[in-house]
Amino acid sequence: MHRQRIIETNEGIQDAMEVTVFDDFARTMRDKGWNNVDTFVRKGISRGRVLEIGPGPGYVGLEWLKRAPDAKLTALEISDEMIRVAKRNAQQYGLTDRVQYMQGNAMAMPFEENAFDGVFSNGSLHEWEKPLAVFQEIHRVLKAGGLFCVTDMRRDVNPLLAKLIYHTTKPKEIRPGFITSLNAAYTVGELTEILRNSDFEDFSVTPDFFGLTATGRKQSMR
Repeated sequence: MHRQRIIETNEGIQDAMEVTVFDDFARTMRDKGWNNVDTFVRKGISRGRVLEIGPGPGYVGLEWLKRAPDAKLTALEISDEMIRVAKRNAQQYGLTDRVQYMQGNAMAMPFEENAFDGVFSNGSLHEWEKPLAVFQEIHRVLKAGGLFCVTDMRRDVNPLLAKLIYHTTKPKEIRPGFITSLNAAYTVGELTEILRNSDFEDFSVTPDFFGLTATGRKQSMR
């Protein structure tokens, strides 16, 4: 039986020094290709107007834009300091004309209904204070037929694998945060139950080596 979930912060990373450390970590994850960008493209999120929830320093969305030349990205982030870093990174990528960063809470998104062709998020699900509310907002802002894909770690991962990842995570300052994030992560069963209570009828939740992937489609208008 897996251990009980322990809630993590829902305010994001606000401190400038902590943001700098996380930016370093996220850059390392990018360089190793551990960011699920290809997953989002493979699931069909590759064109039109797309929303990213919890972009952090922006690398996932920026790498995705490189693979999705027919898309523009809006990224919703709760931390003003993280947005500052993400905007800097977008300039370095030369993609400021294709991405817009906005401060806000995913439980009450500042967007109209039917605004996006796709929604994706990598590594932020475990921080969502009320995940059902966020999925309801995703459903609201998606166009009919629009897709979502949410990826994150899962709490019931093999303990030996978790220990290995902990000891190889760099910079070392990130390691305590890795543990709190892992303890706050969901299992496939837990996330499936959340989505069953949402307005999505067409969805799936699947495990992988270390994490899980939730995908779904908003039903077309009849």
